[in-house]
Amino acid sequence: MLRALYSAAAGMQSQQMNLDVISNNLANVNTTGYKKSKIEFQELLYQTTRAPGSEQAAGNQLPTGIQVGQGSRPVATSKVFTTGDFTQTGAQLDVAVQGDGFFEVQMSDGTLAYTRDGAFKTDSSGRIVTSDGLPLQGGFQPVPAGTTNVTISSSGVVTYTGANGTTNSQVQLVRFNNPSGLLSMGSNLYKETLASGTPELGAPGTNGFGTLNQGYLEMSNVKVVEEMVNLIMAQRAYEVNSKAVQAADEMMQQSNNLRR
Repeated sequence: MLRALYSAAAGMQSQQMNLDVISNNLANVNTTGYKKSKIEFQELLYQTTRAPGSEQAAGNQLPTGIQVGQGSRPVATSKVFTTGDFTQTGAQLDVAVQGDGFFEVQMSDGTLAYTRDGAFKTDSSGRIVTSDGLPLQGGFQPVPAGTTNVTISSSGVVTYTGANGTTNSQVQLVRFNNPSGLLSMGSNLYKETLASGTPELGAPGTNGFGTLNQGYLEMSNVKVVEEMVNLIMAQRAYEVNSKAVQAADEMMQQSNNLRR
């Protein structure tokens, strides 16, 4: 009975974290560049009473064994880096990446971070920055004074047009061998880890890098209907595990009443 109690309790804890992940996905359904998370589970240790393949009397061999599991546990919450839907804004500094690649930004401590959020702006010195004021790297040059028009091509060529003529620069994107290994920092930012691998720089539209779309923003790749289905499944799994706890408790109660 106790084994059933602990197994069901482990299942309830797993589904509680599953609900946390789903809730965070739904909370970020309108977050620019957000990538949904998915939780992955793993079964716990098995208690083996009879091992399959054991030798029995007269040289007979057991075709199957007796093994009882101890529940489940969450082992990973990985990001799903599929491309989200695009929404047209018309703003000159709004840029969406269609395909593989991240924008590179510099943190306040000098380290680098990466984002899919292309809602860029300019600061007082003309630097192109994120909504939090973090300057873009990867070839994004400051906007010269007097610039009247900014054009960003699909291949990453940025053209500033003003009274003093035109200025061009070539921007680059960053990608990783294992983007799911990036460390989520919040504020739509990711950091490199040993699991993600080292960043690879490349021009948009070359060697498998995505292309740029000026005047568009990439929205979250969360599908509300899909998350609602996952929410119902998590709720039912939690409920049935709680029923297992209740059933084990009632069976233990019946066993305690046998002496009366």
